This record gives sequence, C-alpha cells and structure tokens, in this order.
Amino acid sequence: MNMSIAITAMVNNTEAPSSPNASMASPLVGFQEAWNETQRENEAPEFDWSPEIQGVILSSLNYGAFLAPIPTGYVAGIFGAKYVVGVGLLVSSVLTLFTPLAAGAGVALLVVVRVIQGIAQVMVLTGQYSFWVTWAPPQERSQLTTIAGSGSLLGTFIVLLVGGLLCQTLGWPYIFYIFGGIGCACCVLWFPLVYNDPGSHPFISSGEKRHIVHSLAQQDYSPAGWSLPIKAMVKSLPLWAIIVSYFCEYWLFYTIMAFTPTYISSVLQTSLLHSGLLSALPFVFGCICTILGGLLADFLLSRHILRLVTIRKAFTAIGVFFSSAVLIPLPWVRSSHSTTMAFLVLSAAFSSLCESGALVNFLDIAPRYAGFLKGLLQVFAHIAGAISPTVAGVFINQDSDFGWRNVFLLAASVDTVGLVFYLFFAQAEVQEWAKEQTLTHL
Repeated sequence: MNMSIAITAMVNNTEAPSSPNASMASPLVGFQEAWNETQRENEAPEFDWSPEIQGVILSSLNYGAFLAPIPTGYVAGIFGAKYVVGVGLLVSSVLTLFTPLAAGAGVALLVVVRVIQGIAQVMVLTGQYSFWVTWAPPQERSQLTTIAGSGSLLGTFIVLLVGGLLCQTLGWPYIFYIFGGIGCACCVLWFPLVYNDPGSHPFISSGEKRHIVHSLAQQDYSPAGWSLPIKAMVKSLPLWAIIVSYFCEYWLFYTIMAFTPTYISSVLQTSLLHSGLLSALPFVFGCICTILGGLLADFLLSRHILRLVTIRKAFTAIGVFFSSAVLIPLPWVRSSHSTTMAFLVLSAAFSSLCESGALVNFLDIAPRYAGFLKGLLQVFAHIAGAISPTVAGVFINQDSDFGWRNVFLLAASVDTVGLVFYLFFAQAEVQEWAKEQTLTHL
C-alpha cells in the first residue's frame, strides 16, 4: 500500500488530460502546483512512468506471490506459523526500506524488489491462518479471523492517512523508511511473544486454555501430516466455489487498493495531502465493517438464527452485489467529490462483509487443511492481483476518460460472476475428504 500513495508523488504527472470538474478543482490544482515546486526544492526524484507502467509496478507485488502460498501454508500447517510469519514480516520490512533506492536504479530493479517483497508478504498473510486452527474455537472463528483481517485494512488506512502528509512534508521516500522501520520493530516483538498453540504459551490462563482445547476437541482439526486428498479436492465443488469467489473478489479488491489514490489525485484533481486523507476513508470504514460483520455472523450462528451456510452465502451476496453496484456509476459522478467519496466508502464497507462469507468458508469445510487451503486460495487471489492492476493500467493508458469506466465495470462484472458461482455450489459442512486419515500422498 506504500507504493499506491507514494506513486502519486513519484511520477511527474498522474493527472488525466482533461477533467469535467476542472473548473471546480482550480484551487486544488494551484495547491498541486505549489506542491510540485516544493518537490523540486527537496530534489526528490520524479519518474516519467505512463499509467501502463504504473499498473505493472503496482501489480508486481503479486507476480511471484502466487508461487508461495501453497508451500507456505503447507509448511506452516506442519511446523507452525510463528517463524513462517515472522520471517516473512522481517524480509518484507527490510525490502520496504530499500524501495526508494531500487526505484532510483530503474523500473526493472524496482519490480524485482517488489516481487520478492510480495512473496514475503504471502508468508505473513497465509501463515497466520494456521494460528486460527489451534487458537480459535469454532463458535468464535468468524469474529477472531475478521478482527485479525481488519488489521490489514487498518494498516492501509494509516498508510494512506499519513502517506499523503509525508509526501508533502518530507518527501515520498520517507513513506518507505518510516513504515519499513515500523515493520522491523514489530519483528522484535513478534518472535518472543507469539506461540503456535495454547499448550506452548507460558502466560495463558488455565481456564482459557481449557476452553480452547475443549471447543477444538469437538472438531476434527488436527494437522493431516504429510498427506493431502488431492483428487478429492479437485472434485470438490464447494472448494471450487471458494476458489472462484477468491479470484473474483480479490480482482475488485486489488483494483481498488492499487488505484484509489491515483483516481482521487488525478480524476478529482486533489493535492497529495488531500488524496491521502480521502483515500484512507474507504479503508477505515472497511476495517470497522469487517469487525462488525464478524460479530454479527457469530451472533447469528450462536443464537441459531441462521445456518452457517446461509450466513456465508448471505454475507457474500450482500458484500459483492452492493459493493459492485456503487462502483459502476463512479465515472458519471466524479463532478461531485462528496458523491464519489460516498460511493467509494460504501463499496469498501459492503465488500468487507465477504470476510465473514466466502473468504473464511475454507475453515468450515476443511479446518484440518486450513494452512494448505489458505495457501491455495491465496494463489488465485494473487493471480487476480497480478492481472487486475495491469489491465487497469492498460485501460487508463488508452483512454483516461473511458478507461476508468471500463476498469470499474470489469471489476464489478468479474465479482458478480464469482458470486453466482459461489451461491450455487458453496457449502459449510466439513467435507468427507477432510475427515479421512489415510489419503493420497504428495
């Protein structure tokens, strides 16, 4: 996310050739010109990157990432997630510190650094789900996973909120220096304080330990050793429903995450400071709604108001349909800043409900393969992340006006297709192939 806000300052021009609200934005344009002068005085380098090249840079984080989730999830499931996640966090943080140097050396080196950084981030995103297999009671799983998942949205909010200010005061390189340093500091806390399971934790109370162990004993969650039901997984329509949903939902997510600051800065003609502040709003609302969605899902399940499969499908349907519906009209309301921001906030808020729907459904159908399945699903998520910003960059490069319309329309269409497939084939019961003990060996 650092790059998404920093790139608006790194390039020498991200503005569209024309804008229907140019007259309304003239004070902000003047503010932008003042900032450009400050940029030159600070001697911060600017790069002549076309929208297409920007799309490649933004999506490069996912170019190699799809290679890592399966081995990461599998290794985390066998040996524990503590060191997998910790090493990934450390590598990603260190590479963040070197990003300005790589950008100065050229696009090729910057892309290579971001590819490696993407693989390291996969270790963090995928490995963490192995914790929930041993730490999260089934009745609290939606709540705990969504609270943890909301951290990524909260981090995005903070980066965007502070990033615009850093760009305008200290220069864009300090976004990478400051947040890379924070990541390294987090590693110092991670290794001594995190444990793979309640049994090895030295500070957990005996009552809490009994509660977790007792609740998990009622579910077949134990790791599967070095065997996987490959054939059964390939034939499992409920698993394919989740896979398709992951690809389609993350297509929209990566498009919005990568290009929201650019859209606000260029199309709405805002300054870097305002771009960061406005770009942060959708993500903070998404963070809040992610937590609330998890609480609501667990409430509906614990009170037996709805079946688990109904909860998963309902949250996914509401999240996908409404988030897509408010994206499509964005190009036609860009003359109104308030309407544009309201639609972006609503899209993020509704989309966050999917965190309690399809995106956590793999824990329901095969909890004992959680690490491996999360890795498999992240493969498709990162493939979407590698393609969608690149396609968006091509669209915008060809036609700045119609390009944005095509970007939003394509993202909404892909997400809707995934929803239809999920509603037809999704289930929430533990699958038979996830209960077997003797299975096809890799």
